[in-house]
Amino acid sequence: QTVLQGIILLPLRVICIAFLLLLAWLSASVATFCQPGRGFLPLKGWRRRMIQTALSGLTRTAYFVMGFQVKVKGKAASLPEAPIFVAAPHSSFFDAIICALTGMPSIVSRAENLSTPVFGTILSSLQPVAVSRQDPDSRKNTVAEISRRALSRGQWPQVI
Repeated sequence: QTVLQGIILLPLRVICIAFLLLLAWLSASVATFCQPGRGFLPLKGWRRRMIQTALSGLTRTAYFVMGFQVKVKGKAASLPEAPIFVAAPHSSFFDAIICALTGMPSIVSRAENLSTPVFGTILSSLQPVAVSRQDPDSRKNTVAEISRRALSRGQWPQVI
């Protein structure tokens, strides 16, 4: 009986997740289309709200479809309380749960991830701090960019 359920549920879950991923890509594309100051200026207004609501909701729904139910105990620190949000150890696809639950903050990511099809567009909409492994000054530049965003008095979203 459980094998039969798996045979039926697995394709349905894959189709639902693919559809949610397509919607997330579409939302990210619309929010960043003709974006002024692409990557150098923070998203504002409807663009930021769209990323926060659409991507957060789609990410939560995708994890629910995968069978994960996340309960949050307590309250995450707000942007004025903590402009830098630390989540560790970050090494798996579960990091996206933290992003969805905290309102889709900016993240620190490898620069190579931005060129990945579909996921790169979604990642770019989060306005990440890109780290280049080939650049010897990358570590210093990353720290400077995180500091600049943290000291922007709420213009940039939290950095995780």
